[in-house]
Amino acid sequence: MFDNILLLTDSYKASHYRQYPPKTEKVYSYFESRGGKFDEVVFFGLNYYLQHYLSGVVVTQQKIEEAATFCAAHFGDDSLFYREGWEYILHQHGGRLPVSIQAVPEGSVVPTHHVLMTVENTDPACYWLTNYLETLLVQVWYGSTVATLSREMKKLILKALRESGDPDAIDFKLHDFGFRGVSSVESAAVGGAAHLINFKGSDTLVGCLLAQKYYAEAMAGFSIPASEHSTMTSWGRAGELDAYANMLEQYPTGLVAVVSDSYDVYAACESLWGEKLRERILQRDGTLVVRPDSGYPPEVVLNILNILGQKFGRSLNAQGFFELPPQVRVIQGDGIDYEMTQDILQHIQEHQWSANNISFGMGGGLLQKLHRDTQKFAFKCSQVVVNGQARDVFKQPMTDQGKASKKGRLKLIQRQGQYHTVAEAEAGDDLLREVFCDGEVLLKENFTNIRQRARVSI
Repeated sequence: MFDNILLLTDSYKASHYRQYPPKTEKVYSYFESRGGKFDEVVFFGLNYYLQHYLSGVVVTQQKIEEAATFCAAHFGDDSLFYREGWEYILHQHGGRLPVSIQAVPEGSVVPTHHVLMTVENTDPACYWLTNYLETLLVQVWYGSTVATLSREMKKLILKALRESGDPDAIDFKLHDFGFRGVSSVESAAVGGAAHLINFKGSDTLVGCLLAQKYYAEAMAGFSIPASEHSTMTSWGRAGELDAYANMLEQYPTGLVAVVSDSYDVYAACESLWGEKLRERILQRDGTLVVRPDSGYPPEVVLNILNILGQKFGRSLNAQGFFELPPQVRVIQGDGIDYEMTQDILQHIQEHQWSANNISFGMGGGLLQKLHRDTQKFAFKCSQVVVNGQARDVFKQPMTDQGKASKKGRLKLIQRQGQYHTVAEAEAGDDLLREVFCDGEVLLKENFTNIRQRARVSI
């Protein structure tokens, strides 16, 4: 039933075909970010929804009957479901949706308050379809918000690397730990792929799969062997040293991450890693990444860096900040969000430690600790055509001017490097491209191009 487009909407939209003015022929709506936490957004995810839900024959007699039966029970009224409208689409359009969708290229970084996508029906008899699809299409907010947050994290970490370390190391400085913290597999896939626009480290396999299937990226993200508390505590507290030694034995080269706070993270860093296993670590062809997982992160990270610096040595880099030997690094994956990352980086730099020493793992803070209003995404009707006459429409609530909407047909242009949302008739090349028309996806995005559009200069 979740693949029935007739039911992938808000309940009340099933009744809207009766609510437009008589002789309505066209409904034109647009999608934008009306502001929010960050001043610009990365547009991402539309191609997935188009390919997965809207392309091809999506209306069949079986789906019509299924929806009719469901809605009759849901509303307690068998007259609200618009059978005639859906059967019209089935018979006149072969079950393909008669709508046109225009959008900015995915990966585009656009300031808030600008049009990102427009939707309109292509058959006058299907005027009601434009906003029927709002519910599904607005879900583009999620991938766009994750991509935006991830990119802002990249800018934050890059600033610290420019000041204290090597900006070229940025690609693997933020790792996606978010699969278990989201509400669904689909959220993990969309959000996981959105993060990979900006970074290349991820433990969210389905994000890589979505990028592969829908965005032609053979492998968007990479990971390393890593422990969890179950694999460490199964050795018992008395066997903690053996658990750590086993990790070095099982993975003799390359990167390996080991959670080290099952009991006493400071003792583990000082006595076990820093003394008993010290020589094995320094002689190893690779890097041990120590992972704390509890406590107040700025304080814990700094204490661990100080202990590891005492035990393994430290050197001053060209910017005058301390670095551990390349065989030892730290990853903080507990409690990470934008503000906490900022606090950790500031705290360690104040104590002369380079950002080169640390990477971050971000779970719920990356994929779940956000919502549609984080960037205030909205989908609004701005023009209708009634009996051959175009009407520019808008909302302007007295109680909240921030919810005022745009009117008329819109396009997005650039003038002297600045974005402007203007009336469609105004001069300037429209950055919106038709990506979908009458059931066909016209442009399939490439992940490499998306990454290029969203890039942050090192």
